[in-house]
Amino acid sequence: MSRKKNTSQGRGKTTNKLAQNLQKTLLQYIEGKRYTPLTASELITQLDISEMHQEIFHAILEKLVAEGILTCEQNRYFTPKAKILLASGIISVHPKGFGFVKVGSGPDVFIPKHLIQGAVNGDTVEIEVSPEVSSKGPEGAVISILKRSRSHIACTITEKSKNYYHAYSPLMGAEKPVLVKFSKELNLEEGDRVICKVLEWRNDNDLVEAEATQRLGNILDPSIDVAAAVEEFALPHEFTQEAINEAKQYGKKISAKEIKARRDLTDWETVTIDPDTARDYDDAISLTIDSRGHFHLGVHIADVAHYVKPGMHLDAEAFTRCNSTYFPGQCVPMLPEELSNDLCSLKPNVIRLTQSVLAEFDKNGKLVHSEICRSAIKSKKRFTYKEALQVLQQKKRSIHAPLLERMTQLCASFKIQRMERGSIDFAMAEDVVLVDKQGVPQKLERVEYDITHQMIEEFMLKANELTAIELGKRGKSLIYRVHEEPNPESFQDFYAFARSLGFHLPAQPDHLDIQKMFAEAKASPFLPQLSVSFIRSMKLACYSLDNVGHYGLALQHYCHFTSPIRRYTDLIIQRLLFDEFPSGSDLTAIATACSEKERISFRAESSVVTLKKLRLAKTHFDEDPTRTYRAVITKVKPFALFFEIADFALEGSLHVSQIGQDFYEYNPLRMQFRGSRSGEIYAAGHQIEVRLDRIDLILQQSQWSIVQLKEIPRDRKKKR
Repeated sequence: MSRKKNTSQGRGKTTNKLAQNLQKTLLQYIEGKRYTPLTASELITQLDISEMHQEIFHAILEKLVAEGILTCEQNRYFTPKAKILLASGIISVHPKGFGFVKVGSGPDVFIPKHLIQGAVNGDTVEIEVSPEVSSKGPEGAVISILKRSRSHIACTITEKSKNYYHAYSPLMGAEKPVLVKFSKELNLEEGDRVICKVLEWRNDNDLVEAEATQRLGNILDPSIDVAAAVEEFALPHEFTQEAINEAKQYGKKISAKEIKARRDLTDWETVTIDPDTARDYDDAISLTIDSRGHFHLGVHIADVAHYVKPGMHLDAEAFTRCNSTYFPGQCVPMLPEELSNDLCSLKPNVIRLTQSVLAEFDKNGKLVHSEICRSAIKSKKRFTYKEALQVLQQKKRSIHAPLLERMTQLCASFKIQRMERGSIDFAMAEDVVLVDKQGVPQKLERVEYDITHQMIEEFMLKANELTAIELGKRGKSLIYRVHEEPNPESFQDFYAFARSLGFHLPAQPDHLDIQKMFAEAKASPFLPQLSVSFIRSMKLACYSLDNVGHYGLALQHYCHFTSPIRRYTDLIIQRLLFDEFPSGSDLTAIATACSEKERISFRAESSVVTLKKLRLAKTHFDEDPTRTYRAVITKVKPFALFFEIADFALEGSLHVSQIGQDFYEYNPLRMQFRGSRSGEIYAAGHQIEVRLDRIDLILQQSQWSIVQLKEIPRDRKKKR
């Protein structure tokens, strides 16, 4: 009997000790800064509670709730002090699965991938917001989907099974294939791009079920890339007849009466400078120097607010879009072509209505005086960036050469001021995909960020800044373009990356140290990689009524005013300047909508550009599968290295196991791989030779292999 009693007591002590340990582990986890309220089953998964201990775990949860140590609401557990905040908003889902929800005028709430609960980009969701704030900001979890953003999705058929087609949808991501019912009307094949009506957003297998309603074409047909993207990202692309009629009613000429009511600047020397492919010219420049050496700058912006009034169908259509979306060879405009490419476009030798920022600067570019007025101009010349550069380089003659020279002088002063403020000058070239009329990519053209691009950017920045200051002086609420200062922790990876490339940075760099580093980088091959890494370390710019400043530009007052043909916020600013914005209108809702639509357009544009680059790479692959390409390693992670192929401006990656025959060890301090036998080093900035092995146009993925490492650095200690 005594043995049985002792055994029973021993088991009791063991159970009590186990319960104490489980309770301690549970409370430590729940009281952690990054904890988001979870259900019991989610806690079991996160804490890896074995099946034999789950009954005890549930009992501990009940005990802690009964004692008031924990609170349980909607089956989710948290400490009483961490009272859940319920909020709702539109979710923006990243391709990697996590998301952000904009809640009022506050910061975006981060939603981890496992707490999305089946929400897709654009859905209106109800979320629980954790009171604890991490380095990323507030975090939360989706608890219900209040409104779906769409009833249809775009997919590409990947395979055929017994009862369904399996399809890839960019909206859902590669990890969640869409099940498309067999269609009698549409005999679908692998690679067909289709529009599907959603039947069930989440079936028992957590997958979307749908039926195909329209076949757009096959993935091998590049002419439908834009049409497919328009459907994939739900971009409004057709204008109502009422809006088109409103645009047409203005005719093609400006009345003398309207010109008389404005500042007549039609005899001023004004010019436009835009890319080769531009069709809408919404800004023009004039610049003179007086006898004192003072500059008189005029930034003339198309007066879209004169044509698009609140309450019009045109206004409703513009707000539905919030911005134009630009694809290679095509544009989905915010306004009908009757306005965007005609009356509102500052074409040469025709009178156009404008809003002008007129500013006087001293010899050093310091502001003396500024004003904003409604005006009428007649552009004297439509320059492309290339043509303007040829004139400045004296390769081409122009009567406007003195004007362009004056523009470079004032630009130089503005750039000095910009550097003194602490702004970073990237001066990055841009790779543009050129396509033919059928959408077939022909080549990649590198557009250098030369002086012509720089001076137009500086003048637009100055006009935007002066406009924001003017509205602020009047005490008006306005939509600012803001860029929050990043958390210091966000830059630690960037600092480590820069040091791994050989750039010296102190332990706690300030903006002057960063400026100096980027100035040095311009003389090295590392500028693109540094710039991209720096940008990724920062928060996204957005629109807000709260003026938190613009970190990237180092400006306290900044708004968007200079592109009203393609941005709705700029149109709103134009109305505010001349008291044409209806009282009672919700500026916050406009700012939120414009920020969200901007992200969607960016994703749509990037998707098509990537697909075009892959098509170009596939053309080369089909011609010669053995061809090799020069690539530069851009970053090294513990599991893989990443590189960019210069010929296509495409990023590729290789898992560490695919690098070579050696065993490669990762050095976290230097961010590099080193072969344990050969001493070969793979680090950011090194050039490698790669070969294309496979392209998947549907998933927009490419597979590469290393052929040869050029000038392989080796570990000298290992060699000795």
